[in-house]
Amino acid sequence: MMSVFKALGLAVSQLTHGPVLKVLLKSVAITVGVFILFGALLYWGLVEVFAAYGLEGGGFVGAAAAVLVAGLSFWFLFRLVALAVLQFFADEIVVAVEARHYPEAARMARKLPFRRDLANSVKGIGRTVALNLLALPVAVALVVTGIGSAAVFLVVNAWLLGRELTDMAWLRHCGSEPAENPVSWQKRALLGAAVAVIMLIPFANLLAPVIGAAAGTHLTQSALSLRDEKALHLHGQRDA
Repeated sequence: MMSVFKALGLAVSQLTHGPVLKVLLKSVAITVGVFILFGALLYWGLVEVFAAYGLEGGGFVGAAAAVLVAGLSFWFLFRLVALAVLQFFADEIVVAVEARHYPEAARMARKLPFRRDLANSVKGIGRTVALNLLALPVAVALVVTGIGSAAVFLVVNAWLLGRELTDMAWLRHCGSEPAENPVSWQKRALLGAAVAVIMLIPFANLLAPVIGAAAGTHLTQSALSLRDEKALHLHGQRDA
């Protein structure tokens, strides 16, 4: 499992690399902008509702409620929004990582058609929403345990994140009929868990999606290299 931590280390070191930094700034700006816009619309809506009912001090109450709801939404929905935003820039991160560390693989990669790229993004968001909704009743039932709810969502999102973050790179190399992701499920889960934990840390959570995408690329390339070595070894044995 040390390969996962090595991949995360390489990803962090590449945050200042021009192309990756550009994507980081764009994705952070859009993600934060989404929540600011949500808060502004919520404030406007609440003020209008309070005014319609003739409530005094509606501006202050509306602002306070908007800040509270937007803050809670940022905490609970950040991962979903950040990954949805990152989907639009994922290729740029993968290309940047491959160009710097795996130039031969970068030359062999193929850009996904827009239709397939969109379909993969929609499927990923759908999986995220569906599994989190399925986990919600279990999490609610475990609220009394104190940490049970957080543990449920951590496990679910670790699996989801690990898959999404390695698929971003894998789909560029898997051909028209995707085979199984070469990164083992254990490594995907550990990567997902690490990124999910980073997403719980204020400010660091803004970096987490980009770190995860870069680390997923390193893990995928490592797995592809290992797979090719095994294939060459088996081929050599047959020839012998």
